[in-house]
Amino acid sequence: MLNSVSKNAKVLALFAIISTAIVGMVNEATKGRIAAQEQAQLLKVLHSIIPPKLHNNDIYQDCKIIADPLLGKEKQTAYLAKYNDKPIAVALTATAPDGYNGNINLIVAINVNGSISGVRVLKHQETPGLGDKVEMRKSPWISSFSGKPLPDENDSQWAVSKDGGMFDQFTGATITPRAVVKAVKKVALYFKAHQKTLFNAGESCRPQVDELTQENVESNND
Repeated sequence: MLNSVSKNAKVLALFAIISTAIVGMVNEATKGRIAAQEQAQLLKVLHSIIPPKLHNNDIYQDCKIIADPLLGKEKQTAYLAKYNDKPIAVALTATAPDGYNGNINLIVAINVNGSISGVRVLKHQETPGLGDKVEMRKSPWISSFSGKPLPDENDSQWAVSKDGGMFDQFTGATITPRAVVKAVKKVALYFKAHQKTLFNAGESCRPQVDELTQENVESNND
């Protein structure tokens, strides 16, 4: 009986080793394709808030990692849009920590002329049918930031209408839009304070592109 148990244990161990190896091989084989899909999705978002016709650099590669309390506790990314090396706009990721159900991850594009180019929500856990109206596919509300001039710190208009501001809130859900407006305002204030240094040369957040990833991105963009 002991021999039978030992044999079964060895078979199970061998099966576990083979299964782990197969999973590892699959992960390695699909890693480049998954990265390419993520890059293509991010490019789609970037192009929706900074039109491609306005810049001729690789905005996905021309980026830097930044950290500032105005953008949230985590490190964030600045995507720099340029035309013939002249600064045009920047898209900054940020986190609104005070959503109804937690963090709301945003990306805010700002023109160097001092206006909001566009805003999109990248990730959230807000209530379906209420707070999820911050998503562009659920409601055009997020587009209300586009074209707005950058606020000063004491600009009371940068608030939801319930708080005396110019941005609508959602019926039955004020916390979510309030958190987003507050976060976008903070990004704008960060930009105003750091505009002169944001476009300074520095190490890219993505110094090299994997060949397979680049091939897949080009294929997705065809």
